[in-house]
Amino acid sequence: MPREIGGDRFGRALRDLRVSVTDRCNFRCPYCMPKEEFGDGYRFVPAAGQLTDAETVRLAGLFADLGVRKLRITGGEPLLRRGLPALIAALAPLRARGIDDIALTTNGFLLERHAPALAGAGLDRVTVSLDSLDPHVFEHLNGLDRPLEPVLRGIDAALAAGLEPIKINVVVLRGVNDGGLLDLVERFRGTGIAVRFIEYMDVGNRNGWSADQVVPSRRIVETIDAVHPLEPAEPAYAGEVARRYRYADGAGEIGFISSVSEPFCGDCTRARLSVDGTLYTCLFAWKGVALLPLLRAGAGDAEIARAVRDTWERRDDRYSEDRKRVQAFIDGKRRGGDGRPAVAARAKVEMSEVEMAKVEMHRVGG
Repeated sequence: MPREIGGDRFGRALRDLRVSVTDRCNFRCPYCMPKEEFGDGYRFVPAAGQLTDAETVRLAGLFADLGVRKLRITGGEPLLRRGLPALIAALAPLRARGIDDIALTTNGFLLERHAPALAGAGLDRVTVSLDSLDPHVFEHLNGLDRPLEPVLRGIDAALAAGLEPIKINVVVLRGVNDGGLLDLVERFRGTGIAVRFIEYMDVGNRNGWSADQVVPSRRIVETIDAVHPLEPAEPAYAGEVARRYRYADGAGEIGFISSVSEPFCGDCTRARLSVDGTLYTCLFAWKGVALLPLLRAGAGDAEIARAVRDTWERRDDRYSEDRKRVQAFIDGKRRGGDGRPAVAARAKVEMSEVEMAKVEMHRVGG
């Protein structure tokens, strides 16, 4: 069995693996898969280029041997993956190899239908993306006028199936849904469901991100605290993404993911495995390491584990901490002695994509 990875160049261990099981989605959220960019002509990964269930389980097992303890099933929208409960059931025995948490992130639109089978297959919990309780804002943000009610029923179904603790992820966009955040607070206070407010991030290249659209977490904390007093809570574990707060009256907790205003790269323990078998060591990565060719060329476990180990031990990602500097390059405000930007801006792989990004290095004004 491969020994656990000690750490990357900054001493960060590998503990969490995001496993994408599809690049398709039934929403077109502007911050992830804007419909203008991901329309009818967009080329998704063909079935032959995707990891099979057996390949996914094999890789997840190797990651477990290398130190991963948490698996998060993602997409696209993972509930579009045919036979997903069977994949969950095949991953569940990896608990014997150190996996202690198998979770799923979903937009919830199909969750009512699938929650019982997922729970029965061994899924521990779900996180549901829900950006607004206003039906009109919700329909606007999902890009396809999908109604809100199926998502709310999906959350209820997940509760009934025992897929807890449930978390609600809310991406906050200034002038779009920031006026309805207290509605989300009121709905889920006292239910055991934790709402997490996420700063709008510059993931990928197609979402038209602008710093002007970001609502800093500290302002949301102040808004909520003025109505429902909050107390800081200690992290539940090392490398936790969200900064947690408790309601002072004991009605539960909320969280804030502040990648823009308060980066947390320093203790990041997360890697990402795309549906085409590419390993990415950062959500903002611009390149990855293709593991699928190794699998299909007949490589042994030791060879694949070595590729993962080498990739992680070379890792020096800290994009969020460097964001202001990188953004300055993109804006053309910081220039080298020859009048050109000092560093080329990177094209980043899309959050929703699982195919290898066609990376083009750009020089602003070059």
